[in-house]
Amino acid sequence: MPARPVLRLPEPVLKRVAEPVARIDDAARSLAVDLIDTMRASPACVGIAAPQIGVSVRAFVVDVTGHKKAKSCHGEFVLFNPEILLAHGPVAAREGCMSVPDLTGDVPRATRLVVRGLTPEGEDRVLSVDAFEARAVQHEIDHLDGLLFIDRVTSGDALFRRKVYR
Repeated sequence: MPARPVLRLPEPVLKRVAEPVARIDDAARSLAVDLIDTMRASPACVGIAAPQIGVSVRAFVVDVTGHKKAKSCHGEFVLFNPEILLAHGPVAAREGCMSVPDLTGDVPRATRLVVRGLTPEGEDRVLSVDAFEARAVQHEIDHLDGLLFIDRVTSGDALFRRKVYR
């Protein structure tokens, strides 16, 4: 399928906890392709979660390849039913989101993570991520929990109007 539209607040699906993916089948693999296509079609995008394209299941794609703030980089990956196994060292940094395109904010996130999930092939995958890749993974997992970055900003004065969204 081609890229799907990215939903914006106040769409209710963005504030709901997503359901686990029951099994990795053709529908799950098709969703993975849609997530990848939507991310690739969205300028400056490093991740998309299934609820952002209207599907309330626990799946996301991330790719921080070439991002100046990335240290670890596992390339493009899709995870179903992700869970954080270990998290270290929260640091606040600026984030934005395609579902809240007019704002950015300072959000505390762990700087190192170990995350586990299923691949589109149904294989268990464990990733150690850090820096910007860790931030991107946590941001996408928040979407699966019905949270947006604006729910995690450090304070009201840590939320900013975006001047330009590319």
